[in-house]
Amino acid sequence: MKRVAKFEKVSKNQFEEAWKDTFGTEQTVYEELRLPRRATKGSAGYDFFSTLDFELRPGETIKIPTGVRVRIDEGWVLKLYPRSGLGFKYRLQLNNTVGIIDSDYYNSDNEGHIFIKITNDSNEGKTMQIKKGEGFCQGIFVEYGITEDDDVADVRNGGFGSTTK
Repeated sequence: MKRVAKFEKVSKNQFEEAWKDTFGTEQTVYEELRLPRRATKGSAGYDFFSTLDFELRPGETIKIPTGVRVRIDEGWVLKLYPRSGLGFKYRLQLNNTVGIIDSDYYNSDNEGHIFIKITNDSNEGKTMQIKKGEGFCQGIFVEYGITEDDDVADVRNGGFGSTTK
């Protein structure tokens, strides 16, 4: 198996600023953050763990600062999806359908902090509950190619929408 990435925590300052911006409260869970990991030797996905207890009723959305960043080899991308069991039971959806973490996001001003925004899209009236430390999303590393005439030399500095500015 080819090793192409390494998960790390963002700085404590970055995490606490993101937490306060997202939830409006001071928080001290930084020391408890868990880096993504696979559940079994045969798992393709690295589980991302919730930083808090939360409940989502049908139609509700939450944005979660994970406190995680990832250094990825060039030519690879991390794709984020809901954990399949949660998608099956609750129609859990990422708001951007599939999260794409590019290798150059690691060096962004926000330290490449990965945020995950999810919605309970249940059409069966099911409320989803996630406990702090429970896996709710998974990331899979995928190799990609570029066209023969690609000559892009621009450098990223930012997150959502930064590559089209």
